[in-house]
Amino acid sequence: MQSSALLALSAEGILPKIDYAIFADTGWEPEAVYRHLDRLEREIAELAGIPILRVSSGNIRDDALNPDHRFASMPLYILNKDGRPGMTRRQCTGEYKVKPIKGKIREILGYPYPAPVPKGVFVEQWIGISTDEFHRAKDADVKYMQNRHPLIDMGWSRSDCVRYLASLGLADTPKSSCLGCPYHGNSQWRKIRDTSPSEWEDVVEFDAAIRKGNARANATGNTLLGQAFLHRSRVPLGEAPIDHVTRAERAALDDAEAEAAELGVVNGCSPWSCRGDAEQDDFGLAS
Repeated sequence: MQSSALLALSAEGILPKIDYAIFADTGWEPEAVYRHLDRLEREIAELAGIPILRVSSGNIRDDALNPDHRFASMPLYILNKDGRPGMTRRQCTGEYKVKPIKGKIREILGYPYPAPVPKGVFVEQWIGISTDEFHRAKDADVKYMQNRHPLIDMGWSRSDCVRYLASLGLADTPKSSCLGCPYHGNSQWRKIRDTSPSEWEDVVEFDAAIRKGNARANATGNTLLGQAFLHRSRVPLGEAPIDHVTRAERAALDDAEAEAAELGVVNGCSPWSCRGDAEQDDFGLAS
């Protein structure tokens, strides 16, 4: 949402013209996201002479089920053998979002990995974080990238971005996140189930396939000490209580947690503002 607004603001001349827009494709985005990206490219970016560069580290769904492929783990909900809940570490954003973006930026600068980038050579990277999440606005962790957050500079919230995109005929701008992201809230799972049967079948099948963890870990003997699930209820997705937050859940959650359980991550999964890694317990699972 916010990144789409940034691109449009630049294309319209409200903000200075950017040289490139980069989209990191996990290979498992909802069909609506790919349609939206094609439309942005055709109706906004190309007309303004702004190339959209699509980069990828692979297909996160296929990689999770491939025993021969190293897999950067998704934040799966775990039910340990003793009944305790846990969560696996989130590595997917770094592997499938941040890594390919950094690789493309190095290529643009003329210093592809592993060549060192000389001191003083850098790009100014605009990140679509609005005032709602100003606390996620951080400096880059490498010197060849200098982060800017124009939406915060403009005082724009997510609602401002929604209104602006609606004025351009883009009111249906979807959130970018993997189709089977465990950070989905009930409303996102319902939308998939109720509007896209083929995608719902896909995520239900994937949920069943990762019950014992990712295939690579199992193939190398690092088996999961419990069962893995996509839904926070830690039951198979096809049986999960996605039509509402249950009374028992509400009793165990504060208001913010209950809202997140229903709505999920409001802004989707940005490379630079996804939820942070949770701490792990003694079993290699998040507590």
